Amino acid sequence: MIKKKFLFFLLFIHSLTFCQSYFPEANQKWENRKPEEFNIKTTTLDKAVNFALSNEYSGSKDLRIAILKSFEREPYHQILGPTKKRGGPAGMILKNGYLISSWGDPQRVDMTFSVTKSYLSTVAGLAVDQGYFNPNEAAAETIWDATFDGAHNQKITWEHLLNQSSDWSGTLWGSPDWADRPPTEGGIDDWKNRGFRTPGTHFEYNDVRVNVLAYSLLQVWRKPLPQVLKEYIMDPIGASRSWRWYGYENSWVVLDGNRMQSVSGGGHSGGGLFINTEDHARFGLLFLNNGNWNGKQLISTDWIKKAITPSSAQINYGYMWWLNKKGTSRYWEGVPENVYYAAGFGGNFIIIIPDEDMVIITRWLEPSRVGEFVKKVLDALP
Repeated sequence: MIKKKFLFFLLFIHSLTFCQSYFPEANQKWENRKPEEFNIKTTTLDKAVNFALSNEYSGSKDLRIAILKSFEREPYHQILGPTKKRGGPAGMILKNGYLISSWGDPQRVDMTFSVTKSYLSTVAGLAVDQGYFNPNEAAAETIWDATFDGAHNQKITWEHLLNQSSDWSGTLWGSPDWADRPPTEGGIDDWKNRGFRTPGTHFEYNDVRVNVLAYSLLQVWRKPLPQVLKEYIMDPIGASRSWRWYGYENSWVVLDGNRMQSVSGGGHSGGGLFINTEDHARFGLLFLNNGNWNGKQLISTDWIKKAITPSSAQINYGYMWWLNKKGTSRYWEGVPENVYYAAGFGGNFIIIIPDEDMVIITRWLEPSRVGEFVKKVLDALP
């Protein structure tokens, strides 16, 4: 009887070990666990991975070609920042922090396009945690140059910039706001002479306005945003030394006598975050654990809660994180509504699945098939 109780005790301790999150140390190989140790069906999971491998993004591996083709409707669009030819499909699946599956080359550095926006949002969250501004404050109260001049732009808050409902009007780094993803109808004169929408009432995915946020955060931090991200997030989570964050050839400013580059929030015109899959996985694991990395709170839980709260202008968008909400065109059928994710051009995704303590990173998977892929991964769970 005593031996049987002792055996149950050992099994209980073993189960607790797997319930706790594992955090990979810097410069160490990620610790693997077999899917069956979590009662995950290996055969079903392998089928999901094979699905990702067989549904590679259909665009050119020469990303200059892919970018120019995808945004050819935009007047004056040009590539202003660095680009890099992409690799093939790659990804990682984490359960409680442990690696249970991977494919492709997780250490290859690639462009990640609008996944950068979720990193940019995090830099904003760090500023809020430092007390530099409140999301509900007008950005013009802090950014006193001409960026927010005019009756319309002065109404824009930091929150409006973060949830892409600002309708900011102007030109930044040579790109006018109206020329970014213009309407399908009308022409240049119609787009230039558009009416303004009250900030906070209309969602519009717009990289020029995202870059306004990046520029404004540079003014607040008064040092390059890649340095902020590195100091407060990437170094503490043990990220590699290989990631880079770029802006444009014309996005340089002088602050406090120092020349600094204002980075971009994506690779729409080149630039943005160039990063490997493993570093994405570390970033995703930080968010899965509500901003805590192995006992150290790097970004507040309050910020993360705000970042994944639906905005009034777009129910499936928070502070530059996408939300899986029913009734929207981006809803993934059969996937829990509290799943949230960072998404970028070409099928780059960091997907957080809170209920299952899982993080999925997938790269160069045809974007229209991502929801189906996530459902296949979840089908492998007990």
